[in-house]
Amino acid sequence: MKTRSIISSALVAVMLVGGLSTTAFAVGGPSGPKVKYQVQGHIGEVRLNPYGLTPLTAVVGNGGYILKDIKVTIVPKQGGQTISYTVDDQIAKTYGGVPIFGLYPSYANKVEVSYTRGGLHIKDEKFNDKYTIVTNGVGFIPSGILSQPAIPFSKVTVKKVDKKFADRLYLLNNLAENSHGKEAQAVWNNPVGGALEWNNDSFTYIVDTQGEVRWYFDKDKLLNPGDIYNTGIQMGFRQNSDGALTWGYGQRYVKYDLMGREIFNRRLPLAYNDFSHSLDNMQNGHYLLRVASANTKRPDGKNVRTVRDVVAEVDENGYVVDDWNLFEILDPYRKDVIMALDQGAVCLNVDASQAGHTLSEADIAKLDSSNNFGDIASTGTGRNWAHVNSVDYDPNDDSIIISSRHQSAMIKIGRDKKVKWIAGAHKGWGDKFKKYLLQPVDSKGKKIVCDDEYSKCPGYLNDEGGFDWTWTQHTAFLIDSKSNKDVVYLTVFDNGDARGMEQPAIASMKYSRAVVYKIDQKKMTIQQIWEYGKDRGSDWFSPITSIVEYQKDKDSVVVYSATAELGNKGKPAPELMEFNWGAKEPSLQIKFEGAGLGYQAMPISLEKAFNKKKK
Repeated sequence: MKTRSIISSALVAVMLVGGLSTTAFAVGGPSGPKVKYQVQGHIGEVRLNPYGLTPLTAVVGNGGYILKDIKVTIVPKQGGQTISYTVDDQIAKTYGGVPIFGLYPSYANKVEVSYTRGGLHIKDEKFNDKYTIVTNGVGFIPSGILSQPAIPFSKVTVKKVDKKFADRLYLLNNLAENSHGKEAQAVWNNPVGGALEWNNDSFTYIVDTQGEVRWYFDKDKLLNPGDIYNTGIQMGFRQNSDGALTWGYGQRYVKYDLMGREIFNRRLPLAYNDFSHSLDNMQNGHYLLRVASANTKRPDGKNVRTVRDVVAEVDENGYVVDDWNLFEILDPYRKDVIMALDQGAVCLNVDASQAGHTLSEADIAKLDSSNNFGDIASTGTGRNWAHVNSVDYDPNDDSIIISSRHQSAMIKIGRDKKVKWIAGAHKGWGDKFKKYLLQPVDSKGKKIVCDDEYSKCPGYLNDEGGFDWTWTQHTAFLIDSKSNKDVVYLTVFDNGDARGMEQPAIASMKYSRAVVYKIDQKKMTIQQIWEYGKDRGSDWFSPITSIVEYQKDKDSVVVYSATAELGNKGKPAPELMEFNWGAKEPSLQIKFEGAGLGYQAMPISLEKAFNKKKK
């Protein structure tokens, strides 16, 4: 075993012009072309940010050797979190060397790499190399306004990290609080409508359990705010089974790996527009995109672009397989929840001057009779009547499960476009939907009696009966490993606006919850089996965004209350937590301040990304 220590400044190319150096350089022959670069250890050079999109990654070139038995360790700061992972030889060939992930920004990172090098006519040798790799700071372009600096967050407070979760890395997808003039400069007018103007800036980065940034995606190198087909809010991040990330923005959906390598970057199929919120990776390799229709003829003969009410299925090559036009499947004129919404925070349309205001029957009627289409919280095709913020595929019966914020309902719909069940308050659903409304039950299967319209159940104001619906919820995600054809489990973030189909007398009465439901699809019942957040009150209330998702690897539930404190303090302070299954209190708890509007967060697996053989 041979060991060597190397110092590498990967910020600049090192060129020798005279003088002496003890560092080895690759050069050409006496009469051939010269290639000058610093030789790093016993293989090749360090290439920081190899694809130009992930500045806290690097590749150590293979130097012409064949590499195997690779292990990488990023030595932590004092008291920090070690990142260590193995790399299989397939991945080493993909990157032409050893992928380095998890560097600290603005830091001289100590990196240890062990490997076996060899080749066709070269004897295998094992090495342990040590590197110092220097990085720049997190490089988001500043917004130019004081309230949104070019940093992921201004303060982080690690409240709790149990040993079980100490090795976690979490991807955070947050959004700017205010536009700074580079976005939202266009609207659709042929036909009219859509949500093109809905275009905040967005930030995506990975933190460790000490709240340290260990990766970020340089969205400023990807987006072009002056081109409507190459800009938009980056949302719907998912880590695929191959370790790469998929997400969408505006009129595109994309796939990149953690090193920044582009796998695909595609325009939406032309029948659709305005991706946002959710991209689901189906088990068969297809993708479910939450989009809208690029051209739909309403019953009154008007052509419009719709708003957040279409799910399209595309295959691996981008061909459309199927779609669910929700304005045809559901009732776009159900107005009960829309009339109860707090107009001060209708998803990302945050307007403090409208806090507590709601829409009246007259307001709805006026909008319905107008030609005002687009991102308007109202009824009818071409307006924001559904606001679908998540879609998840259930392979047990070839169905999709959607979360509709503006109907305060989670709904299962089959491949035949028929509703299978509706989890939400019963008020306002027409006769054709009533047979699909779920009945709340307790742990013994006993019917829970709610008010006449099943809007206020016993858990609405207290814990008696242990049940409440979700209100303006986000992320109705299936727990695949615990579900089957008869019974499904869902994790949901119950934001809590318009709870009970009304606004409370005092804003501080609002609260959010992380919830797990058990749905018996044969008996058409729904049971609440776990909740968190009610006792936290308005301090933990997230009026918009957020996520709850089960994690099979640790039998746990990740919760991101992404706009906590926005409602009562005016500035969001997202809080990330992870719970052991069924636990009443979190095992990990981290609070971020100055992070803009949080959207979603999720664990990231380096094993998926760098070691295909272990999957």
